[in-house]
Amino acid sequence: NPKGVCVTNPKNFRFMSPPQMETVYEEMNGIEPDEDQSGASIGTLAAARPMIGGRVEQFIERIALDAQMSSEQIRGIAARAQNLATYPASQLGHSLKLVAQLIGGGLPTRIYYVSQGGYDTHAGQVGRQRQLLQDLGDATKAFVADLKAQNNLQRVLVMTFSEFGRRVAENANGGTDHGAAAPLFVIGNRMKAGLFGAYPSLAPQDLFEGDIRFNVDFRNVYAGILERWLNTKSAPILGRQFQPMQVV
Repeated sequence: NPKGVCVTNPKNFRFMSPPQMETVYEEMNGIEPDEDQSGASIGTLAAARPMIGGRVEQFIERIALDAQMSSEQIRGIAARAQNLATYPASQLGHSLKLVAQLIGGGLPTRIYYVSQGGYDTHAGQVGRQRQLLQDLGDATKAFVADLKAQNNLQRVLVMTFSEFGRRVAENANGGTDHGAAAPLFVIGNRMKAGLFGAYPSLAPQDLFEGDIRFNVDFRNVYAGILERWLNTKSAPILGRQFQPMQVV
C-alpha cells in the first residue's frame, strides 16, 4: 500500500480516461492506445523487449510495471465510493474529487498531494488571481463537504502551501514579482481554529526590501503536523528540531 499518492493531474491515471490516456508503462514500451492493455499482454511485451541498458532499464521497467499494477488497484478502490459533493470542473476539483473517492474507498494511504498552478502572476494578476482563489475555495469546500458526508473528516487534515509569496508593490505589467512570506492554511475539524502568528503589516517601514516579513517559520508548522498528526519524528525530515506549532 502506498504511503503517499501524488494527484497533480487525474488524467495521468489511465482509469480516469481510458480512450485518451496511456499508462507510464505503455509510453515506455511503445504500446499504442488501441492495443490490448490487459496485464497478460503487457507482461508478454515486457518479457520480449530486449534490455538495451542492463540493470537501469530493468529497474525502470519494473517500476513502471508496478505503477501499472497500482493503477489497477486504485481503480478498484476508487470505484467503492461515490462522491457526495459537487466539485468545480477544474483540475484541482477533479484531483480532490479523486482523493475523496480513494479515502472513502479505504485506500490506506497517509498522505495525498494535489497541486494548483498559475499563481506566478508577473502580469495581469487581478483577474487571474481572483479566478484561482475562487477555484481553490470552491474545490476545498467541496472536498471538506464530501469528507464530512463520508464521516471521514475527523480523519483528515488539509494543508495548503506555496513555494513563495508575492511582493507588495505592483510591477509595470500589472502583476507582482516573487516575494517571501506567504499564507498557509490548515483545515479540519480537529484543528485549533484561529490565526497563528501576527497579521502582516504592509507599511513600507515594516517590509524587508519590498517583501512582507514572515513571523512564523513554516518548519514549525510542519513539525507540528508531523509530530502531532502523523506521529512522526520531525527532526530527521526537517534537518533539525523545530518547535512544533500547536495547530492540532
